[in-house]
Amino acid sequence: MKLTHLSDAGEVWMVDISAKEPTVRQASASAIVKCQSATIDTIRAGAARKGDVLAVIRLAGIQATKLAPQIIPLAHPIAIHGAQVDIELGEDEIRLRAHVKTADRTGIEMEALTAVTCAALTAIDMIKGIDRAAYIANAQVDRKTGGRSGTFERN
Repeated sequence: MKLTHLSDAGEVWMVDISAKEPTVRQASASAIVKCQSATIDTIRAGAARKGDVLAVIRLAGIQATKLAPQIIPLAHPIAIHGAQVDIELGEDEIRLRAHVKTADRTGIEMEALTAVTCAALTAIDMIKGIDRAAYIANAQVDRKTGGRSGTFERN
């Protein structure tokens, strides 16, 4: 299998997508922030000193979708037509899922991954004052549709 970001000479390049037709593409990604159950209780009670933890996490994830090509060197700038970050609080974890949509010439997986990882980083930032041991786990693309490669779904 050939890596698309390497030229025939083995040099890094940005793939030319100008001849591709725009198509509707969607991707979902997820991540988990593991933390103490007392931290989850604090979030549920709205008692975190930094403010509304869930709102800030959600906004950070949505904002991050638009920044993916600025932090991933070979990612193409593409139009983001929809972005949503869902948050579910477990007993000792914050489960994050991003859904991102475009009608463009290349995939949206990196934007979805950027959304959940930035949301997870923001969660850590929002709770680090009360839970220094919190950490990020299992950031992954769960589903992707559209484009030449079709549908991918993690089992």
